[in-house]
Amino acid sequence: MIVLKAAQEKVLNALQAVSGIVERRHTLPILANVLIRKNAGQVELTTSDLEIQVRTTAELDGDAGSFATTVGARKLIDILRALPPDQTVTLSSNQNKLTLQGGKSRFTLQTLPADDFPLVQEAADFGPAFSVPQKTLKSLINQVHFAMAVHDIRYYLNGILFVAEGKSLTLVATDGHRLALAQATLDVEIPKQEVILPRKTVLELQRLLRDDKEAEATAIEMRFAGNQAKFSFSGMEFVTKLVEGKFPDYNRVIPKHHKNHVTLGRAPLLSSLQRAAILTSEKFKGVRVNIEPGTLRIASSNAEQEEAKEELEIDYSGDAIEIGFNVTYLMDALANMSQEMIKIELQDTNSSALITVPEQAGFKYVVMPMRI
Repeated sequence: MIVLKAAQEKVLNALQAVSGIVERRHTLPILANVLIRKNAGQVELTTSDLEIQVRTTAELDGDAGSFATTVGARKLIDILRALPPDQTVTLSSNQNKLTLQGGKSRFTLQTLPADDFPLVQEAADFGPAFSVPQKTLKSLINQVHFAMAVHDIRYYLNGILFVAEGKSLTLVATDGHRLALAQATLDVEIPKQEVILPRKTVLELQRLLRDDKEAEATAIEMRFAGNQAKFSFSGMEFVTKLVEGKFPDYNRVIPKHHKNHVTLGRAPLLSSLQRAAILTSEKFKGVRVNIEPGTLRIASSNAEQEEAKEELEIDYSGDAIEIGFNVTYLMDALANMSQEMIKIELQDTNSSALITVPEQAGFKYVVMPMRI
């Protein structure tokens, strides 16, 4: 039976859309596979890691009738990538194997039964659906994702806090040393939600959501249950477990009354930090920042007694402050912005710094000082 017959590019795009969550090594071998369900010319592709499930449907020609199987997702993608983009490829089934043909190339792949594929058990009581422009959500994720914790014992930090209320949508991420908050005002009222999306879900949404001109008018539909979220967008359905736990009170962390502030160019500051970072200690990544009227100085050194010094002219008339930072935390924030100017608010050597963007009130980045 011919399961599908279409251009290499079309098949590859559909497979790549669902394959981001597939782990190469897994305790269950079938989770390295993609579930292929065929119904006439329509093919449904599903992947799962037991906590996240991604599904897409594509019009890929083939024989009439229904068929289902699973096959190694990465192998199939690697083969398709190696074939010319304009070539028509055919995937056909024979007993417990699939044969992929493209031009004079032919590949035979082992399959596992579709009935053995562990689909995520979806919640029975999803709340009301609401929609947000894809571009808006992707922009918010881009502004905060870098501040998520990685494998932190405080599991609720390994993700993003998603807060929807009225016409406001807020995303917050923190690893305990820094905090990023991005907020957008929507055109419509949305039901109140406060959930923590897992790190892997956030990164996968960031990969899949579109922010091009075609996506400006397209929305992502969301629904939440007690411990699950479901997203539908661009012909895809994405179901994920939520992180259980209490996210820290982020409003208490954001400084409110720092008396010293300076507005300066993002790109020159980022370049200076990148150069200073070259000579920081591998372990601590610390830089000293000296700010005084008219001048901002950045200095770094390492165990080999090597030093880097940078200086920027600034329009500043506040207190002279010397403060240490993990340079990576500063560079992460600046590299994920596109605005020309940023504002830094400081209190003293021991207080956290607040970075904002003059023309974007919804973005706040807090970074804790570091003893150097």
